[in-house]
Amino acid sequence: MSAPTTPSSRPTVTEREARQVAEAAREQDWRKPSFAKELFLGRFRLDLLHPHPLPADEDVQRGEEFLAKLRDFCETKIDGSVIERDARIPDEVITGLKELGALGMKIDTKYGGLGLTQVYYNKALALVGSANPAIGALLSAHQSIGVPQPLKMFGTQEQKDAFLPRCARTDISAFLLTEPDVGSDPARLATTAVPDGDDYVLDGVKLWTTNGVVADLLVVMARVPKSEGHKGGITAFVVEAASEGVTVENRNAFMGLRGLENGVTRFHRVRVPAAHRIGPEGAGLKIALTTLNTGRLSLPAMCVGAGKWCLKIAREWSAVREQWGKPVALHEAVGSKIAFIAATTFALEAVLDLSSQMADEDRNDIRIEAALAKLYGSEMACLMADHLVQIRGGRGFETAASLEARGERAVPAEQILRDLRINRIFEGSTEIMHLLIAREAVDAHLSVAGDLIDPEKTLSDKARAGAQAGVFYAKWLPKLVAGPGQLPRSYADFHPSGHPDLSGHLRYVERTARKLARSTFYAMSRWQGRMETKQGFLGRIVDIGAELFAMSAACVRAEHLRTRGEHGRESYQLADAFCRQARIRVEELFGRLWTNTDDLDRKVVKGVLGGAYEWLEQGIVDPSGDGPWIADASPGASQRANVHRPVR
Repeated sequence: MSAPTTPSSRPTVTEREARQVAEAAREQDWRKPSFAKELFLGRFRLDLLHPHPLPADEDVQRGEEFLAKLRDFCETKIDGSVIERDARIPDEVITGLKELGALGMKIDTKYGGLGLTQVYYNKALALVGSANPAIGALLSAHQSIGVPQPLKMFGTQEQKDAFLPRCARTDISAFLLTEPDVGSDPARLATTAVPDGDDYVLDGVKLWTTNGVVADLLVVMARVPKSEGHKGGITAFVVEAASEGVTVENRNAFMGLRGLENGVTRFHRVRVPAAHRIGPEGAGLKIALTTLNTGRLSLPAMCVGAGKWCLKIAREWSAVREQWGKPVALHEAVGSKIAFIAATTFALEAVLDLSSQMADEDRNDIRIEAALAKLYGSEMACLMADHLVQIRGGRGFETAASLEARGERAVPAEQILRDLRINRIFEGSTEIMHLLIAREAVDAHLSVAGDLIDPEKTLSDKARAGAQAGVFYAKWLPKLVAGPGQLPRSYADFHPSGHPDLSGHLRYVERTARKLARSTFYAMSRWQGRMETKQGFLGRIVDIGAELFAMSAACVRAEHLRTRGEHGRESYQLADAFCRQARIRVEELFGRLWTNTDDLDRKVVKGVLGGAYEWLEQGIVDPSGDGPWIADASPGASQRANVHRPVR
């Protein structure tokens, strides 16, 4: 049977329609407690974090045994300089990872996987990512957002039986959502999946398909047209990469992650059995976002690994490099950077381990915590890498290959800076993460008062919303006036004899959480329906929340390590240093909530776009090419050679 004609035009949607699509995909219910959600509401629920949750003994044993094997593999089989030089991961390395079981770290043992917890999966990513970040990205994309995770959460038993054993040992998977003209706005998704008998017929082009060049199985998001018997909407499918009509048209190259197998994939009349559809029609975005709730933790895992490496190199180098008669580490200008790297690495690991253990226990909703971990980890890791390059000076800017060629230790400091940069864009850019987290942070307000600021609601709807809001705020606002943070002996457990006082930092978090909630309420009262346009304000609100979450996690981790007799004094010192650094950043962010150049910036932007400052661009030449800003992604047969290369 011939496939039906597919529409070639990209969906045209208004800003409001795009927002409605994103809102419909949100997981809107809160069935479990959330520390971060409560924090943004001004309620410091330390009981949700402390005592620090612990993994089961058998999980620890299984995880540590695998980490030992993985460490040996990383030390003996992976040469990061070769990957950087050749811009690809050698097939024998990928084959070795398959034999080790690394493709199945998060897959249940009954499907041939290792059944590791989120905690040990993240430890493994930090370890292998330190050997080469492109390998960490390959394993993360395969398991965190590729076929295994959505099938684990939403797949049928038949799908799990068919695909999970393959993903655990032999088949690499990829996740395909982004298109040449569609990034964080999925309402404009153009790839179609047209029902045809017992199949769907896929047509479209996907961009930045991490693992797509070597993948055997793909998770593809496509739009099903609404028709009789078909609800339609954005839908998820498992697609065999070797299917007729699937063409990898290009292997993309980037400033970092040179070994990343990321490409452009075209679908032309690709037949996909209906049995390969994940979940119902229209559930694709919800599946993608739910998958990312814990999948995002893989990025901060590799950021933690990067922080540990930056600290090691900074310590070793600054102890032997002398200037003006003493090691550079003892000069305050350099020492402050080392202190930042050490304290921040401690805090990032605290955030990661705590969020991961809570994900394993599944007693808390960690969607905001995971998003904060991704946002904070990606931003801070880039700062740490930048500090390392500065500490190394000219050697930090020089490549490892060049250092080695002239007889010095091949330290890839400039590479880690390039490799980490993508994490501020991967799986939700910093700007999108700010908006996503801000939406969750004000969810309680919109739930009770959203109709008041919705221009499409009737007067009776607004009256009802006003009554609901009155009841909610009459109970909530008085609780923001005072709390345990004002009592000098609160959180006394965090001030053991002979250790720095962390109780004061927790009191600060409690007080500041209430101040944050008051600021958010004031802004909503002031701007109402225009609040969603105040992205600068919302970003600062989220950044304050991220700092408070990191402070809380650092204190809880320090006390946890102290009670276990594991570097307790040193952990308290690092937590104290981090919290003091974080408090300075928080106060600066609060100041910028109301004193900023946001309004002036908007005027300048309009001037830039309107050409008012084109004279400022004179005196240069532009080395860019003449091609279109966005490549044509019209459906149709591929005109390019297939560069797909499965690793066997």
